Amino acid sequence: MDVTKLKRAAEYEWIIEPSGGMRVTAILFASEALIAAMDEKVREQICNVASLPGIVRAAYAMPDAHWGYGFPIGGVAAFDASQGGVISAGGVGFDISCGVRNLTTGLKGAEMDKVRVELANALYAIVPVGVGSEGKLRLEDDEMDRMLAGGARWAVDCGYGRPEDLERIEEHGEMRGADPTEVSANAKKRMRRQVGTLGSGNHYLEVQVVTEVFQDEIAKAFGIEQDDVVVSIHCGSRGLGHQIGTEYLKTMALSAAEYGIDLKDRELACAPICSPLGQSYLGAMRAAINTAFANRQVITHLAREVFADVLPSANLRLLYDVSHNTCKVESHEVDGVLQDLYVHRKGATRAWGPGHPDLPPALRAAGQPVLIGGSMGTASYILSGTEKGMSAAFGSACHGAGRAMSRHQALKMHSGRQIIDELRGRGIEIRSPSTRGVAEEAPAAYKDVREVVEVADRADLARVVARLEPIVCVKG
Repeated sequence: MDVTKLKRAAEYEWIIEPSGGMRVTAILFASEALIAAMDEKVREQICNVASLPGIVRAAYAMPDAHWGYGFPIGGVAAFDASQGGVISAGGVGFDISCGVRNLTTGLKGAEMDKVRVELANALYAIVPVGVGSEGKLRLEDDEMDRMLAGGARWAVDCGYGRPEDLERIEEHGEMRGADPTEVSANAKKRMRRQVGTLGSGNHYLEVQVVTEVFQDEIAKAFGIEQDDVVVSIHCGSRGLGHQIGTEYLKTMALSAAEYGIDLKDRELACAPICSPLGQSYLGAMRAAINTAFANRQVITHLAREVFADVLPSANLRLLYDVSHNTCKVESHEVDGVLQDLYVHRKGATRAWGPGHPDLPPALRAAGQPVLIGGSMGTASYILSGTEKGMSAAFGSACHGAGRAMSRHQALKMHSGRQIIDELRGRGIEIRSPSTRGVAEEAPAAYKDVREVVEVADRADLARVVARLEPIVCVKG
């Protein structure tokens, strides 16, 4: 991206002043090096977002921002329904409620040395992974609707997990306002046997070791310390979410003129929040959020079964579960007035600051755990939300490293078999049904996650708490 087209507001904050139909400014959080590495399309897309009806304050791009469908991945924008604000399917993305869940185990790194291969094999055997993967759980129509309405609470009620898990999931694992009747038969059909599966692409289940703690008091509140073994699960709403996104993007694009919306980019298709179409999408999207909650909950149950067999002393407790492809109604202060806004986060993680009433009591003083996945074979991070971040970007932070090259480029440059062998030499066991998929997700295909989280920390969007290094990765 051409840095000369931006105004530097602070060391890690860049502004694009309104022009050409922009209703608000666009703000990018990044180092100069990350800005220079960003595709020019990011600047174009965040400016298009800033032109949408009813947008409030600014359109934001996180440090891991890269080109996406309509919205840049790493984009954040909030809309006021009373001012004609819109809901955008492109602003949520196709993998609705894709997110990360982290569990502590009570184990230490040394305990993994002799069981690493066995554990990798056992997790790979029990958690279905890959394109179109299906699990043993089959949902008939009535049970499907209960899952769409109940999310992780439905899963726990069915015996997949513990009631206390729900306290550590955003929305307590049950997104209110979900409407299964707004989910098409095709979307439900695609999900019939996909609850409890990882899918493909950058989704994974990783066993990790905490290799460094940066904030002792916050880490203590989170229940983690150096050399702890943790488990991270990264996945979303699978085929159901993708089908909902596909269907509503098409309908919104065809209906834009009817609602008087001039789209700068067809991929930014949207509808007024208060319109019948807007309300229909919200009902379906919330059902997809519940699907993702249920999916990660069932995978957690499967992982617990494996650990109970391989490492009986383990106790997998949920630290937190948070999504990074959603639109939520949230209260934020704008010009000194508290307003209910529809906050879109696409490839951006909610990051509530200390004291937020929606956080579990045990975590409230420390702020929300912000779970940042690295690329395969590189570190992941746990951060915590900050007070400044609440006002700087509607309580949002980055969600991962962010791609530096396309999957096609990565495939041309890397061999999946070679990557698996190289990582095994570093003590990381990879299990995947596709060496092609491994090549597409090569660590070199992503930005340096250390630089991304460092910017999030220094821009005070979220505070870096701990670094996690992988030792087992089950990968789509």
